[in-house]
Amino acid sequence: MRLSQNYFYTLRENVKDEDSISSNLLARAGMIKKNSAGVYMILPLGLKVLHKIEAIIRDEMDKSGAQELLMPALIPEDVYITSGRREGFGDSMFSLNDRKGQKYVLGPTHEELFAVAAKMKIQSYKDMPFSLYQIQTKFRDEPRPRYGLIRVREFIMKDAYTFDADEEGLDIAYQKQFNAYKNIMDRLHLDYKIVRADTGVMGGLLSEEFQAITPLGEDTIVLCDSCDYASNIEVSKCISVEDKEEEKEKECVATPNCETIEEVANYLNVPQTKCVKAMLMNVNNELVVLFIRGDRELNESKVLKLLNANEINFADDALIQSSNAVAGFTGPIDLNAKIIVDEEVLKMKNFVCGANKEGYHYINVNPKDFKYDLSGDIVSVIEGDLCPNCNGKLHFAHGIEVGNTFKLGTKYSEALDLKYLDKNNQLQPVWMGSYGIGPARAMAALAEQNADENGIRWPKELAPYQVAIVIISMKDENQIKVAEDLYEQLKSQGIDVMLDDRDERPGVKFKDMELIGIPFRITVGKGIADGVVELKEGMNDKEDISVSEIVDKVISKIKE
Repeated sequence: MRLSQNYFYTLRENVKDEDSISSNLLARAGMIKKNSAGVYMILPLGLKVLHKIEAIIRDEMDKSGAQELLMPALIPEDVYITSGRREGFGDSMFSLNDRKGQKYVLGPTHEELFAVAAKMKIQSYKDMPFSLYQIQTKFRDEPRPRYGLIRVREFIMKDAYTFDADEEGLDIAYQKQFNAYKNIMDRLHLDYKIVRADTGVMGGLLSEEFQAITPLGEDTIVLCDSCDYASNIEVSKCISVEDKEEEKEKECVATPNCETIEEVANYLNVPQTKCVKAMLMNVNNELVVLFIRGDRELNESKVLKLLNANEINFADDALIQSSNAVAGFTGPIDLNAKIIVDEEVLKMKNFVCGANKEGYHYINVNPKDFKYDLSGDIVSVIEGDLCPNCNGKLHFAHGIEVGNTFKLGTKYSEALDLKYLDKNNQLQPVWMGSYGIGPARAMAALAEQNADENGIRWPKELAPYQVAIVIISMKDENQIKVAEDLYEQLKSQGIDVMLDDRDERPGVKFKDMELIGIPFRITVGKGIADGVVELKEGMNDKEDISVSEIVDKVISKIKE
């Protein structure tokens, strides 16, 4: 690419409406441009990087035996109603009507359509296994788009699906895709962890995420300091220890103007770990009061799974008034509402909780003092908690979810009547797996992991161009001739090469090459009088190389 004749621009200053390192650098490098909240143009340089990421994904998918196809983005809404997911997606699904009033949606994911496609082929157990994939645009109406390409409303996704006759076949297919994903992440040079995750709206038997570790990451990754345990905080098991105190008799005490756990703990001079707080929530228009240890945070994903619900919100005053709960003073003793207690609370002794009376709390409460409807692990782990695998100490990292794998089981095949005749001529549901990667998210994660104060340090296989030839003076015909010759030689060898033939100051050209992340820079300047050019590789020192050797030298370094 000759910069003087092509679409190329960079920005000197930070972009004010970008809230992440990656989005700011990608925008400054002229690779992306925000069109509206959560919607981006992918510009030529950015598309070069994206295509290289997609090429690696395609290569590994093809090696796994998957076949590529392309599904529509505009889908009849009935498809998602049939599968039972329309309600689960709710407002996050873009919907519209055609001129005849038929309801359509912009596909947020494509399990349903792949099941429909599989139905065309599958008649008996002999028609499986097989796998299909696509790289296509998805749409989700995110309530808070942020972090550039990481949380968007329109995005490119690779989604693959496997089809098998039984769970054993699914296990084999899943492992094959799982290995392909590890190969992809390794070839992308991402620093990543594989973690257990919540199946969420996808449903199914198992979900694992490939998380790129970055300070920015939206997701909290739970790691162990003693073993290889890794989990998303949404599903990380909280291991609690039983209190060995001798039980005391409960007592109701005055706690004037103490509504928060902090206020109650300070007033009674007890740690928050000896308090139990009430979370008054609206679940399916029913008041549900959840009791957790005072220093813990409620884990909504765990609650939704425990209750088999789609949504949880804070209860309003009207719902609270349907019980004898008193905001700020709610406790489980004689409470007239549905009560869910965290497992840890049932191991506590002599704790503090609300008395359902304004200005009062109970002290020395024990599980024997109240009744409850349900118990379960409903809190998020905190750093220092015990590892579920080895009892080591847990700590946190942040990650960007780049890929995920799901064992869907028979959820979609049963909903969409995807069945086959087994060896006994009996109808059975097909076992499915689903596997997604976000190429643009991978690009953003790479930018986050490889950024410095000057720009993005792309891995050489993924940089928009591998080599930049910079002409110092566009008034020097000899410099131009040598640069042009090197440009053509490298192009003929299949090297992605950029010729900076702009009439700009050398400092501007150098800064641009650093910003966009070109791994190898050949500078053609005054040294050509002595038959040498300057080579700079990444952050390494510059070295003078003879014009006759530079092409072979660069090709050798690229192939290392």
